[in-house]
Amino acid sequence: MLYKRLISSSIVIISVCLMLGMSGLSNAAALPTEQTAVFAGGCFWGVDAVFKHLKGVSDVQSGYAGGKAATAHYEQVSNGNTGHAESVRVRFNPNQVTYQQLLQVFFNVAHNPTELNRQGPDEGNQYRSVIFYTTIEQQKMAQSYINTLTASHKFDSTIVTQILPLLQFYPAEKYHQNYLALHPVDPYIIINDMPKLKQLRKQFPALYQ
Repeated sequence: MLYKRLISSSIVIISVCLMLGMSGLSNAAALPTEQTAVFAGGCFWGVDAVFKHLKGVSDVQSGYAGGKAATAHYEQVSNGNTGHAESVRVRFNPNQVTYQQLLQVFFNVAHNPTELNRQGPDEGNQYRSVIFYTTIEQQKMAQSYINTLTASHKFDSTIVTQILPLLQFYPAEKYHQNYLALHPVDPYIIINDMPKLKQLRKQFPALYQ
């Protein structure tokens, strides 16, 4: 009789352990291993290249955000009247590169956040500085970081970056994708974007790849 009770107790203990183990696996599987961030900071060619050179970033795609689907075409967006901003969608592993680090790269390397409706030689509403947040946490972190930069007087002029919810992202035409890597001798790339990669490597060597 005692032997049967011991066997029964052992079975119960094993069952409970298995249940706990399965629960742990389920919770682990539910943890996000990839997140999405969307930034607009002038012509998407250079911004795309900067984020592509970050460790922990699995994919970067150039596109349009802030406007409607019917006008998400370069010919229309380039008029500056569609509400779209040339943007990049960044897929990243938060265990390798954090959203905070993406913000640091965006503000310190990818573009100049004090230029209103322009970036370098490009002018128009489609070249404005925007953070399109995908979660409330991203919104709070972006605003907090801008507040920190403002308080530190890092920039001589006011930061004009908008913080807006991402309603939709529309991929740009194929010929805009991975532009710097495919056109490294384009004069525009050499003058405006190659220096960004040099700065990225200089300022964030641990993240550069």
